[in-house]
Amino acid sequence: MRVLVAGGAGYIGSHTCKALARAGHLPIAYDNLHTGHPWAVRWGPLVQGDINDPVALAAAMREHRPDSVINFAALTNVGESMAEPTRYYRANVGGMITLIEVMRAHDVGSLVFSSSCATYGVPDRLPVAEDTHQRPINPYGRTKLMGEQILRDACAAHGLGAIALRYFNAAGADPEGELGEEHHPETHIIPLVLQAAHGIRPDISVFGADYDTPDGTCVRDYIHVTDLAAAHVAALTRCTPGTWRAYNLGGGQGTSIGELIARARALTGREIRVVDAPRRAGDPPVLVADVSLAGQALDWRPAHSAIDDILTSAWTWMTESRSRAMQIAAS
Repeated sequence: MRVLVAGGAGYIGSHTCKALARAGHLPIAYDNLHTGHPWAVRWGPLVQGDINDPVALAAAMREHRPDSVINFAALTNVGESMAEPTRYYRANVGGMITLIEVMRAHDVGSLVFSSSCATYGVPDRLPVAEDTHQRPINPYGRTKLMGEQILRDACAAHGLGAIALRYFNAAGADPEGELGEEHHPETHIIPLVLQAAHGIRPDISVFGADYDTPDGTCVRDYIHVTDLAAAHVAALTRCTPGTWRAYNLGGGQGTSIGELIARARALTGREIRVVDAPRRAGDPPVLVADVSLAGQALDWRPAHSAIDDILTSAWTWMTESRSRAMQIAAS
């Protein structure tokens, strides 16, 4: 299959491009490089363009003739979405509309969508299953829910086949050391904790230590990026014309921020200074996934998502693999 990967130079997108190539597909990375990196595109062509640019997107479709699309292209910072909501609606909702319209014009009939557990908001039961009420509590989550609703309507009206994958917390790095997490500035908790262990930053801020959880800190479900990539490859072949489906992707276990920091200290052998900070608006106290439906429908299981495996791969990327991978990609 020829697969247009919108956001293919980004963190999850680049890992998925590698998984696609390993499965015999050709990934075409389409990315505006706002947060993506050219060095991370190594398994197929890179087309620089924005998902909200119908002319550039159409040109990529004409040149590369994809059979299917995976859409990772989005703004993803919850806190930033609270401060800049219209920017998030323009990028995430407008981008989905543009993508679907260009796909229809070029007879591309299937799409796998990078959705989010943020669509659930504060869930009314745990673990979170796909039929849990979706009540997002921040603009980022609302844009992802709107993306799902747009896809659902497009499937019914135009015969598009689509699968939305609702991730929990993506983390970790390619076990072979070729790819890893590179955000500037970094906003994700695991690389921030490991940067504090490595001395790149002086400390790690913990936003809220008074939640109704065992140690007072937020509990999250972490999934290794390699497991996420494998799920996207599995979903590609299961997009049925005219149907829309959604599946949770997570490790299926909760880890508190306090536990995460303790494991990072143990695995790195480094001290990590913690600074208590106020709660952030838009942060649910607990998010843990029920991933049984994805297991059944996609024949998928998380294989690398134990928290120690995630931390070890991310630490290896930060301390050993990062500079070598970039040098190889540049040569």
